[in-house]
Amino acid sequence: MTATTHDSLFPAVPDSADAVLDGLDPEQRAVATALRGPVCVLAGAGTGKTRAITHRIAYGVRAGLLQPASVLAVTFTARAAGEMRGRLRQLGAGGVQARTFHSAALRQLQYFWPRAIGGEMPRLLERKVQLVAEAGARCRIRLDRNELRDVTGEIEWCKVTQTVPEDYPAVAAKTGRDVPRDPAEIARIYTTYEQLKRDRGVIDFEDVLLLTVGVLQDRPDVADTVRSQYQHFVVDEYQDVSPLQQRLLELWLGGRDDLCVVGDASQTIYSFTGATPDFLLGFRSRYPAATVVKLVRDYRSTPQVVGLANGLLGQARGQAAAHRLELISQREPGPEPSYAEYPDEPAEAEGAARRIKELIGSGVRPSEIAVLYRINAQSEVYEQALADAGVPYQLRGAERFFERPEVREAGLLLRGAARASSDPDDAATVPEQVRAVLSSRGWASEPPAGSGAVRDRWESLAALVRLSEDFTAARQEATLSDFVAELDERANAQHAPTVEGVTLASLHAAKGLEWDAVFVVGLTEGTLPITFAKTDEQVEEERRLLYVGVTRARLHLGLSWALSRSPGGRGGRRPSRFLDGLRPGSAPRGARAAGAGGGGVERGSGGRKRRGPVLCRVCGRTLSDAGEIKLMRCEDCPSDLDEALYDRLRVWRTAQAKVLGQPAYCVFTDRTLLAIAEVRPDGEAELSSIPGVGARKLDKFGADVLALCAGEEPGDEAADEAADEPAGTPADAPAGSPARASDEGSAEAAESSSEEAEK
Repeated sequence: MTATTHDSLFPAVPDSADAVLDGLDPEQRAVATALRGPVCVLAGAGTGKTRAITHRIAYGVRAGLLQPASVLAVTFTARAAGEMRGRLRQLGAGGVQARTFHSAALRQLQYFWPRAIGGEMPRLLERKVQLVAEAGARCRIRLDRNELRDVTGEIEWCKVTQTVPEDYPAVAAKTGRDVPRDPAEIARIYTTYEQLKRDRGVIDFEDVLLLTVGVLQDRPDVADTVRSQYQHFVVDEYQDVSPLQQRLLELWLGGRDDLCVVGDASQTIYSFTGATPDFLLGFRSRYPAATVVKLVRDYRSTPQVVGLANGLLGQARGQAAAHRLELISQREPGPEPSYAEYPDEPAEAEGAARRIKELIGSGVRPSEIAVLYRINAQSEVYEQALADAGVPYQLRGAERFFERPEVREAGLLLRGAARASSDPDDAATVPEQVRAVLSSRGWASEPPAGSGAVRDRWESLAALVRLSEDFTAARQEATLSDFVAELDERANAQHAPTVEGVTLASLHAAKGLEWDAVFVVGLTEGTLPITFAKTDEQVEEERRLLYVGVTRARLHLGLSWALSRSPGGRGGRRPSRFLDGLRPGSAPRGARAAGAGGGGVERGSGGRKRRGPVLCRVCGRTLSDAGEIKLMRCEDCPSDLDEALYDRLRVWRTAQAKVLGQPAYCVFTDRTLLAIAEVRPDGEAELSSIPGVGARKLDKFGADVLALCAGEEPGDEAADEAADEPAGTPADAPAGSPARASDEGSAEAAESSSEEAEK
């Protein structure tokens, strides 16, 4: 078990800028010292990404290269932002703004509203469900509880993808959304919802981003003020940005490139909210000079857990899978992951509770154990099983620790006690004073029997007592007033102390957390992947969700499933397909995907990628049509063609064909040139991955094409070499292939033969 020490809870502030870099591995240090220009950090699970970027900010601040007030670090949850602020404070870099996209935008909107719009800013709507329900009623559309939640989610998705109501039916059809109601009905509810908001003078959380984007776009003076304040940007969990958040980031930047992004495409699990890894995966194409650092040293999990995680992604498909990171564990070997099959769900829950009790008996703290499941409805049977076994637990996703009534009350009492304690030489220690205050509100040295509200209250107060003990152990001269100040700082940062109980959480809620022991339960077809995951990409996101769950475990990992829901059931369920090839006695489905390789710093790329099934680089679908394979995308997927580059390539091709004495298509076909102008490769590896660019064409024309893609003039070497080819023979034609073709279709066929010969 990895125990938390007093030093790790309250570490000493580094005494110099160089001391900030102590303990970082080579790749983390590369991140921390890359303080200028665009930087992209591809960070696998457990590789210390938060450590790397907080040390980067702290090193820049402590070295005098970054002014704290000029840095804006953004992430996706208040908890993550609070953790980042806490770490920066411990590194001596207080004053840096670390916020969620929404909170940063809200602060700017509140400040600039009187100047940019005038009057009083509309009230923020805390929960939109009631208003969506009213909108449905006005449209005479009845929504049950589940439909109301799903329609609300669709409205949120529309707003972050900047889809207006009238466009929703067409966009939903094109993107393959699994819509909860008729799209036309959702569009009507969406329209009515927006009207109700206007009538009542309220805005929702998505409006905060939309309005901030509008103000920055329409008021250059406001945009200039924001940009003069913030010159350096860090974006954590960049794989989760939505198009709207990306637009806001671009407006904050204002054409500058002092940006550091961190993410992992293999942990993209929020696409239903509009999140997309495209901005992370396309970072190098937007910033050709970017420094790319890959973090693959996994400090969290044992080789056994990491091996399972790598195997799980090894069978993945699609765009994110093509960029997966092969993790390398830095820990000592541990126990093998366990697989367990049960006749029904209650038996599965009892089995997990029994194993958890054994772990606690061996010394693992309950707070270092988690049970993870696909949907929240699965928690009930585990709550019952743990309660029956006498094991304390907490539900992840409940209200925040510092917002619990008993914690707020305890804070007031401790603050009053600190003011009343005028004698600094009081014989009572800080923990003794805290225990004395909290004993009047339900804390005792032993927990109450059973579970429920009384036990939850005791767990909250016990967490405060343990925190006071850790605080005093780290700072022996501290007073009760110092401890109250620490609580205030933690409350502001949402840096909650540990509640001593087994965590029950959904796989989505577990993102960003870790435990010594993790039990991933309910792994059956129809649950993971969930029934409504229909498309290949939806199924792959379910696989990534399991990957996130597996990589939460440091040492112990249990995977289980039940053959039926209730005792005596038919037992027709099957284990999840994601376990095929991993659990004993099962065979893998499909080939293993090529990953993004080892860690390090990249400023270019070389070598060739293996040939295999060609996937659409936009949606990830496997392509079978020859024309689509040439383009490397579906015909109806959006194109990002660089028209100027395409024109330059065509002019260059004409010149090459003249030297060769061959038709232009013998150099490259139109579709291959289109694919090159869309991909805009920046190295031989990326160029060679384009169908139609074989080894010989890469050797003869690669330098010229890459020069054109880089905006440079090509040399003459390729043409000189090509001139040595016998006239009338396509430069990359295998033996026996047609030397000439009368039209573009024949040329495509000839080049397809060439590609098949090279595979």
